[in-house]
Amino acid sequence: MPLTHPRLWKALDAAARREGLSASGLAKRAGLDATAFNPSKRFGPGDPPRPRWPSTESLTRVLEVTGLSLAEFAELAEDAPRPKRSVPMLGLAQAGLDGFFDASGFPTGDGWDAVDLPAPTPGLFGLTIQGDSMAPLYREGDRVLVDREGPEPRRGDRVVVCTTGGETVAKELLSLTARAATLGSINPAYPPRTLPRRDIDWLARIQWVSQ
Repeated sequence: MPLTHPRLWKALDAAARREGLSASGLAKRAGLDATAFNPSKRFGPGDPPRPRWPSTESLTRVLEVTGLSLAEFAELAEDAPRPKRSVPMLGLAQAGLDGFFDASGFPTGDGWDAVDLPAPTPGLFGLTIQGDSMAPLYREGDRVLVDREGPEPRRGDRVVVCTTGGETVAKELLSLTARAATLGSINPAYPPRTLPRRDIDWLARIQWVSQ
């Protein structure tokens, strides 16, 4: 989908509404002039009026203050949002009670919650686990989904790390600072590793696993 002039401003307006703000309020929160996103600033002089585009710096500031990824921002410009896929979710303690499954063993009734599955984005992809450093949590051949455009991983997250040397591993993030990341394994045979941030090409949180 090309990000045309009308779609770009539509996405900015939608981003403002998500934050409970007007276009002016979003501009101020982003540290810009309050009139930067006003409708009167979206076209310049001329016959017909010449379209004006927000600067890349302005868009970057909007993404920073709203927490939106570039892919999420682009979705706001679409005429119809992508439908979310979800599956029923229930606590293990409740699963043994009557009324939650039908005679065939499928979910039934109103007591179920729902969890959204990862929606396809340009940064979402799958990898196959190799090795046993994360066993028994992840076994050889398990498949995981990671999202390069997701939020930065936090301590305790299971992550995939790609180093500048070309190594790609699945680990537990023990700590993350501006200088280094410490990675742990579930398998006690593998000691923790500390990698300088300059040696990390990227790291992303594991969002889903198929076993």
